[in-house]
Amino acid sequence: MPNDQLTPQSVAAALAGSFPGDLGIELTELSDEAVRGRMPVDRRHLHPAGSVHGGVWTAFADTIAAWGTMRLLAPGQDFTTVEMKTNVFSAGRSGDVLEASGQALHVGRRTQVWEVRVSNGARLAANFVCTQMVLAPRA
Repeated sequence: MPNDQLTPQSVAAALAGSFPGDLGIELTELSDEAVRGRMPVDRRHLHPAGSVHGGVWTAFADTIAAWGTMRLLAPGQDFTTVEMKTNVFSAGRSGDVLEASGQALHVGRRTQVWEVRVSNGARLAANFVCTQMVLAPRA
């Protein structure tokens, strides 16, 4: 049962003051079919050599997948990530704006599998796939 009350605007309020919010992650689209977001890169995203830290790529993509997962949960359900993989194909630098597009590959009763493609301009910069375990409502 899709949760159409989750919108980029409601997510912005939820992200404020959280780890993804502190990274500057913004959702630009959230529907039953797709999730899109952006993250302007600055010094807080870089490792000492000046490129985007691997954990930042993963945090960005995982945040996109998480909101897509939440959008598709039935009322009362929750989820947790049980597996994830990130492949990074190019460096990100300060001043870049990374854009992510997420899509569910599988939506079942007990799991969801998400793919998130992160672009830096016209170039595919990273690919992320995760499995989410759907948790039953707490008694």
